[in-house]
Amino acid sequence: MTARPSPPRHASVGGLRAIGLVAAVTVSGGAAGALIASGFRSVSGNRMAPWIIGRAAGITSYLLLVALVLLGLVLSHPWRTRLTRPSPAARIQLHIALTVFTLVFTALHVVVLATDRFAGVGWWGAALPMRASYRPVAVTLGVVGMWSGLLSGITAALAGHLPGRVWWPIHKVAAVALILVWLHGVLAGGDTNALRWLYLSTGLLVAAAAFSRYTARTPADQLAELRQ
Repeated sequence: MTARPSPPRHASVGGLRAIGLVAAVTVSGGAAGALIASGFRSVSGNRMAPWIIGRAAGITSYLLLVALVLLGLVLSHPWRTRLTRPSPAARIQLHIALTVFTLVFTALHVVVLATDRFAGVGWWGAALPMRASYRPVAVTLGVVGMWSGLLSGITAALAGHLPGRVWWPIHKVAAVALILVWLHGVLAGGDTNALRWLYLSTGLLVAAAAFSRYTARTPADQLAELRQ
């Protein structure tokens, strides 16, 4: 049986989580604003400016999602007790911060492309499957991945209020969200050839981490083998 991470219950950890969340929202909002300002300055007057900014936000959110899933695998890994730094509380705070950053850049990606009349996505295409005129299947993969990731994030936020047997299986949908987003990026991006090494390297990295996570033996398993 694989170990299941327990949500922090100590009051001080809860306070740190709140402070970390506020700080992450503030920093991520500033980063998003800086990205938009820098993007508009560099592509001012270019009809492709919204697409360029939306694509940059999409790649950023994808990389943040990769980091988020990797950290989640570390948090639930049977060997996680071997890590002494950073502390478990700090890892959880980092996990929360990555979640906020991912949400901010995903929202930026969706809003920019939904409001760009040349992108062929629109609001309906950004929210519902098969409603985009531009590569509807590829965009739908991203839409489903977005909602899957949101579901995973909501269950994690409710971890302290729901039994582990309820929230933990649903939270694992994050892995499915990453697969869908990976496919979305590969199939929807017009610059996939230029980014193929990015997609290959990150995909293999997550696959290797997941393999280690789900094939590793827990300390209890190792002790049981020694007693046999």
